[in-house]
Amino acid sequence: AMHEGHVVSAQELTVLLQSLFTQNSRNLVLFLQDRLSVDDFTYLSESYGNKNPFQNEILQSSPSSLVLPAVDCEATRYLLSFLQESGDWKLTNVTNLNVSQLEVNASEGNLLVVQLQPLVSGLKEISTLEAIAENDKIIGRVTMDLQERGVHFSVIYTAVRPSRISRRTDVVAELRRQLMATEEEDGLSYPPLNMTTGNYTCILFYASNFSLKANSSVFIDLTNATFVTQNVDISDSECSDSNTTLSLKYTKPVNGINSLEIRFLMTNRFYEGSARQWSTLDSVEIIQDGENFAKFNVSDISAPAEYSFHCQLVGTSNLYPARLVPANDEAKNWDVFISRLQIQGFNIENNQFSYASDCTGFFTPGIWMGLVTSVILLWILTYGIHMIMQLTTNSRFDDPKGPALSVPQTE
Repeated sequence: AMHEGHVVSAQELTVLLQSLFTQNSRNLVLFLQDRLSVDDFTYLSESYGNKNPFQNEILQSSPSSLVLPAVDCEATRYLLSFLQESGDWKLTNVTNLNVSQLEVNASEGNLLVVQLQPLVSGLKEISTLEAIAENDKIIGRVTMDLQERGVHFSVIYTAVRPSRISRRTDVVAELRRQLMATEEEDGLSYPPLNMTTGNYTCILFYASNFSLKANSSVFIDLTNATFVTQNVDISDSECSDSNTTLSLKYTKPVNGINSLEIRFLMTNRFYEGSARQWSTLDSVEIIQDGENFAKFNVSDISAPAEYSFHCQLVGTSNLYPARLVPANDEAKNWDVFISRLQIQGFNIENNQFSYASDCTGFFTPGIWMGLVTSVILLWILTYGIHMIMQLTTNSRFDDPKGPALSVPQTE
C-alpha cells in the first residue's frame, strides 16, 4: 500500500520488481508511452461516458497486479537498462505493432518493448482520448496473441513522464519545485544527435519525440533509433558556412519500408533589414525506398546565425507554432510530429547548443488578453476620476431668517 503523495524512487521500484525475476514466467512485455498518470484511468473513463478508452481486461484477468500512483522520472528513465541488467533477456523492440509476425522463444527469457503512439500527437488532430483508446487496442492485441500461443508473461505499462503534476495547496512549495524540476530534467535523458566534420561539430539535433505517419495508417517512431540507440546513418550530411543538410537514413524502420531518409535543409544568409546573419530551415524532405520523394516547405523556423532554434511543437498540423507545409502530392501522404525540437546548423561552439531562439513570440495570446483587459480597466478608472472631478458644490444658500433666494434664469 502506498500512502498519499508518495513518489516511488528508483531503489523502491527495483525492490518492487524483484518478484518478476523470481517467477516461472521468463517473458516480460514493457508498454512504454510518452506520458501517463494514474489519474488518467479514472478521468478519461468517467468524463466521456460510454467512450471508455480502456476496454481490454488485462488488469481484471491478471492473477496479481501492482498499481503505483507516482514513479520518479529518474526511475522510469533507467527502467529499460535496469530490466536488461536484471536478467538474461532477449531484447525485442516492437515498432511495427504487427504481432502476428512476432517470434517468441518460450525456452529463453524475452523482453518485448512496445513503443506506444504519443498522446501529444497532433497527427490528423488525434485527441488524447482516441490516442489512449488506440494504445489500449495495441495492448490488447499483443497480450491476446501471447495468450493464444500459450506464452506466460508479465506486463508493465508505464510512461516516460507524468501527464499531469499535482497542484494541490497542501503540497509544500519546495516539493512542487522538486517534482517540476525532475520532470524538466527528464526531457534531457539523452544527448542530442551531432554531426562532426574533423574535430568540430557542425550540426546538433534534438527532439523529445520524433514520429511520422504514412498514409494515415503506418506509425513510425524514430525517437529511439535517432537519439538513444543512434541506429541512424548521418554520413550523407553536409556542412558549410552558407548551406547545411542533415541527412538521417534508417534501414527497415517498420515492416513494408526498406529504407527511409529524412533531410533537413538549412541556409545561412545575410538580411539587410536586420543587418545580421540568420539561419533558416528552408525545407524537409522524406525519401522512402529511394524513389517516393516528399517535400515540405517550412514556416517560422529561423534564428540569428549565432543561436539555435527551439520549438515545442513542429509538424504538419495546422495547430502547431512551426508548420511543415506539403510542397508536392507525395508529401500529403505523410504526417510529421516533432516535440521539443532544437536544431543548430551553424556557429556551434564547445559541442553544445547556443542560446535558443524560441518559436513562441514575445507577445502570446495570453499577454495580449492581459494588456487589452488592463487598458479597458484603466480607461474606466480614468473616466470615473474625470467625472468625479467635474462635480461642484452650491455657492449660494437660503437664509431661513431672510427672504427666499432668487436665482435668475440666466444662472
